Amino acid sequence: MQVVITAVGPDNVGLADPIVHYVTGAGANIHEIQMFDHDAEKQFSMHLRIEWPGVPSSVAQLRSAMDQIGTLKSLAIRVWSRDEHARLPRLAICTTYRPEPALAILRAIRDGRLKAEAAVMLGNREACRGVAEQFEVPFVNIGNAKGEPDDSQFVRVLDDADVDYVLLARYMRVLPPNVCWQFAGRIINLHHGLLPPFPGFHPYEDAYARRMLTFGATVHFIVPELDAGNQIIHQSTFTVPPGTPLADIKRQGETDHEPQCLLEGVRRVVDREVELHFQRVIRRKAE
Repeated sequence: MQVVITAVGPDNVGLADPIVHYVTGAGANIHEIQMFDHDAEKQFSMHLRIEWPGVPSSVAQLRSAMDQIGTLKSLAIRVWSRDEHARLPRLAICTTYRPEPALAILRAIRDGRLKAEAAVMLGNREACRGVAEQFEVPFVNIGNAKGEPDDSQFVRVLDDADVDYVLLARYMRVLPPNVCWQFAGRIINLHHGLLPPFPGFHPYEDAYARRMLTFGATVHFIVPELDAGNQIIHQSTFTVPPGTPLADIKRQGETDHEPQCLLEGVRRVVDREVELHFQRVIRRKAE
């Protein structure tokens, strides 16, 4: 049974040792271990992917042991496994203004095309609350009057909802690195442009300025360094005739193309076709 452990906290000596010693002492096989020491922020981050020898119920035991280590070492430690619970994966859908990506996910869940459960919707604006209410999904606004998110509340909401995957469905805020590390390999972002050539907040405008006729969207796993080269889950494109106004291009992309791109990317993850290993998307072997 594959289990992922993440640890984030103030940098110090001897932070990784008790975690590694516990899991290896329990008979776990380590598939992947990454540790980062961020000197400027004085922050330690660790990502550990293991083969846990116990039954699913024993993951709670492992989590309890990691909580004790976290308290001792002042680390935020998370233990997660897709196989811990015999239920559909739980999604957190994060939004800002545009409702279409969230609608695509919620409709696919309702119609049985996406085998998942919408555990919570959250946003740094109120714009998508009505969408959540329409599908009877709890909505939490984590933004202030200017739309600036409370990242600590963001994490609390995800923990309280016991989510498996976090969908940034046109959530127009950059997650801080410590949040990315805490949910490493579980954050899926919809970027409204083709990566890597058109990053940033204005990919439609940038592609239009370069006289492109093909536009697209990218679904990728989030990693703290914001390198979406090896983390791409799915990309799709659409082509317009020469002379098409930018407003028409954006309308087609935002209302139809982006939501379907996100849906296919999320489906690949939910159906366990792909996973993130060593910050690279790999095709998962059939069991």
